[in-house]
Amino acid sequence: MRSDYTESVVAMMGSRGNLHADASAWPRLESEIGGEFPDDYKFLVDGYGPIQINRHLYLSHPATERWNLGKWISSTVAEFARSDLSDVECPGFENGPVFGGSGGLIPLADTDRGEYVFGALRHGESEWRTLACDGDEQDFYEYRMSFSEWLYRYLCGEDMFGPDSSVFYPGPLVLESMPLTAEERSVSWRGPERGM
Repeated sequence: MRSDYTESVVAMMGSRGNLHADASAWPRLESEIGGEFPDDYKFLVDGYGPIQINRHLYLSHPATERWNLGKWISSTVAEFARSDLSDVECPGFENGPVFGGSGGLIPLADTDRGEYVFGALRHGESEWRTLACDGDEQDFYEYRMSFSEWLYRYLCGEDMFGPDSSVFYPGPLVLESMPLTAEERSVSWRGPERGM
């Protein structure tokens, strides 16, 4: 279900491209992770991904070979699962976070600063929880909101990876396409004026 926050993110980013939308890509990936991604997340990823937003945040896409969301999720889950995080604070997990699977943390986006935003399905429910961590701190913070609200607040400069984690750039968002072949170059552009 899309929300006002989804529409607010679209207003900040500008017209959507839907360049890589593929009706079969999401069901394949959802089968692999054991649950459905939130509608607002799929809507934004289909509309813009793969993309870097405001020089830091990356959104991958499930239907592209390079910057492939499924491959990135798999490698990120494997990387985190190799780490001993049993003493790390993570809301909803008693003995440290669990990654992947139907009850574990599923990576949704990351930054070039080592930060990650995850989604996790509540046990026995279809409602996703949004959690984020700063790679240096290793503590996880729960944000009781949809992915689109989380993204909107991040783009407005709020602390969305824990305390003192904000990154705010006034003016239009800086958007950069991710090259899909070795020969392709990335393209940068600015979103609409947003009065910030």
